[in-house]
Amino acid sequence: MLPNTKNETNIKLPFSFILFSMFSLIGSLSLILFQGDFMINGQFRVPGIWSAAHLFVLGWALMAAMGAMYQLVPVAFLTPIWNEKFGFIQFGITAFGILYFAHVLFYRPQDALLPGLITLTGIMMFLLQMLMTLKKQAKPNVLTLFVGTALASLFTTILMGIMLVISMKTGFASDHYQAIFKSHLLLGTAGWFTLLIFGFSYKMVPMFSLSHGYSMKPAKYVFAFYGAGLALSFIALIAEQNSLFTAGLLVLAGGFTFFAWHMLQILKKRIKKKLDYSFRFALLAIPAGLMIHYAAFAYSLFGNFENTAGFIIFAYLMLWVALSIFGYLFKIVPFLWWTWKYSKEIGKRSVPSLKDMMEDKASIPVLSVLILGVLGVIASIIFENSGLFFTGQMMVLGTCLSFSYLIITVIKK
Repeated sequence: MLPNTKNETNIKLPFSFILFSMFSLIGSLSLILFQGDFMINGQFRVPGIWSAAHLFVLGWALMAAMGAMYQLVPVAFLTPIWNEKFGFIQFGITAFGILYFAHVLFYRPQDALLPGLITLTGIMMFLLQMLMTLKKQAKPNVLTLFVGTALASLFTTILMGIMLVISMKTGFASDHYQAIFKSHLLLGTAGWFTLLIFGFSYKMVPMFSLSHGYSMKPAKYVFAFYGAGLALSFIALIAEQNSLFTAGLLVLAGGFTFFAWHMLQILKKRIKKKLDYSFRFALLAIPAGLMIHYAAFAYSLFGNFENTAGFIIFAYLMLWVALSIFGYLFKIVPFLWWTWKYSKEIGKRSVPSLKDMMEDKASIPVLSVLILGVLGVIASIIFENSGLFFTGQMMVLGTCLSFSYLIITVIKK
């Protein structure tokens, strides 16, 4: 397989992932809509929620992240994707594996090993693609550290997921099932998603705010602090030491605080005084993630983490991970499509401006309703109110349908 000679990725590759992720997002949220009784009673380990959660995390968030990375890695690291044809094959295998996995989790969780292995194969192909791409980078930097560690966390998360399926089917390591399960959640959320968002935020926040003259030295300490908290929490879960896990959550919260502070310092150096609305929502996800980190620490400190872990993880995925992805996609998708379709036509004919590709103000009602809906679902879990759950989840689903429609309108322009 021959590598690309340019830093431009075939637009069909990232968009294949992004469009599939939209389909998965709507499917997962529709499925959750019918799991309200389980959600508000704190029963998260049931087949319907397992299926919806993995369709959300793997089908939407992971596939959207993969699509974004296929486009952003060449830009951020100034090196072309290793092999685009391999990327399309990887997309097909991963997409099939995720849909198959979600289906089996819903109907026959004990038989999820085969679809899990297919999904693992697709993700391993993605990891190989990224490894071979990053190897060609002339000079590794701190972004390489964030993205590389995020990819390592993803690999470990998937391996632990396979171990869980094997344990469910054969009883292997059944005595350590809970430790593996909790570590799987930790590395999949704080390890993979958070470190990846951290890494690309260091590229996108300055780009979208036109910031210059800021120092990147604090990024090394952000990585060291958050990485230490992640390692400490992981060790505590494996060793089943609750007090050590609480300490790990505190260090994680401290690392996130340092990241939030550094983002603020970068924004103080911006030239663009009026930030785009969608970008403001991506920035709003940072204090949301910060509060959730400290809430997790507080609940763990007072010995109530087990009973609250479900809605904390839901809040973390929706108000930190999902809001970040939505906010950035509002900016990334129009830019990708405009660059591919019109950038070479400038000066030759009349072309639409980048602002014409998607109305940025549309992000205000869409993402505002998303936040209100998520808060409604969280409140319904706390107060065990089914009506509140249905209303909140319908708002979240409606938001995602609206966002998907906006993405499709961009592609038609």
